[in-house]
Amino acid sequence: MQSDDRASPAADLPDAVRALLERGTVIPAHPLALDAARRLDTRRQRALTRYYIDAGAGGLAVGVHATQFAIREVGLYEPVLELAAHTARDWTPRPLVMIAGLSGDTSQAVREAEIARKHGYHAGLLSLAPMRGATIDALISHCAAVADRIPLVGFYLQTAVGGIALPMEFWRRFALIENVVAIKMAPFDRYRTLDVVRGVVAAGAEERVTLYTGNDDHIVLDLLAPFVVRRDGRDVTVRIRGGLLGHWSVWTHSAVRQLDRIHAALATGAIDASLLELDSRVTDCNSAFFDVANAFAGCIPGCHEVLRRQGLLERIDCLDPNERLSPGQAEAIDRVCRDHADLSDDGFVAANLQRWLA
Repeated sequence: MQSDDRASPAADLPDAVRALLERGTVIPAHPLALDAARRLDTRRQRALTRYYIDAGAGGLAVGVHATQFAIREVGLYEPVLELAAHTARDWTPRPLVMIAGLSGDTSQAVREAEIARKHGYHAGLLSLAPMRGATIDALISHCAAVADRIPLVGFYLQTAVGGIALPMEFWRRFALIENVVAIKMAPFDRYRTLDVVRGVVAAGAEERVTLYTGNDDHIVLDLLAPFVVRRDGRDVTVRIRGGLLGHWSVWTHSAVRQLDRIHAALATGAIDASLLELDSRVTDCNSAFFDVANAFAGCIPGCHEVLRRQGLLERIDCLDPNERLSPGQAEAIDRVCRDHADLSDDGFVAANLQRWLA
């Protein structure tokens, strides 16, 4: 029998939050604002949260890869989660899907789940990178233990930034865990993305587990294209409903408009050429922001640089002083900002920046 401090079933998520998650929404991966001494800049961290809310994001993912996993090593994990949750509650009465990044071995991930619940987070995005080398049985036991404490969002992190390869059988068994509510697919690999979809369908969980894209290199088509999987001799069609993305930590107001347009097109069946062309344009922007030319080495400072240019961040520093823009990355960002200026939200940010910084 579960003790009273453990998580309620996923069905007991607040109705408005559950409906928002299942419909599909924009969930930015929240960056970390640091001052010149690489300490938390609470003013600008708060401003980022306010920006995402006013931009129309339906949720926030805090303590995830974009927030820098190293926050755990410097004692910032709980302060950063608490600040985002407190700021969100003070800034808006509307429902937001609040997702906390979870990492580490089972004992650490459970502790982080309890911290997240204490501060009002609805679900945990579980990174399995620290479990490298574990068997599928061990991984599933780990996930189930964490899901016993908080509704869980699966996370397929690309191997280029520390993720581990996870086969279809893992995702089938993961989707069978009762308290799994969603999966963020971010392997940056079409074959591995399909492994997740096939696993969810094989588990018969496609109605219960909502799929979100984390493939920052393929955002628009992930959201537009149906996935068709054969089960028991019949086709099962599955769609990715929303995104939980580092890319959406910048130009978020534009991303919200893009997702609204995609949802409207799917509802009417009117998918025109300009919407399909948007995929390559967004991917082109991502190539600069995420530093594809240098194997993603500058993916976090690249997003910081866009936010710095808008005035939301004062600096682009990361906790690791060696994590900085790669040679040529600033020029690549110059190019995409020029070539795709209509995809930016510079005007929206300029009109609201001082209010967010107040």
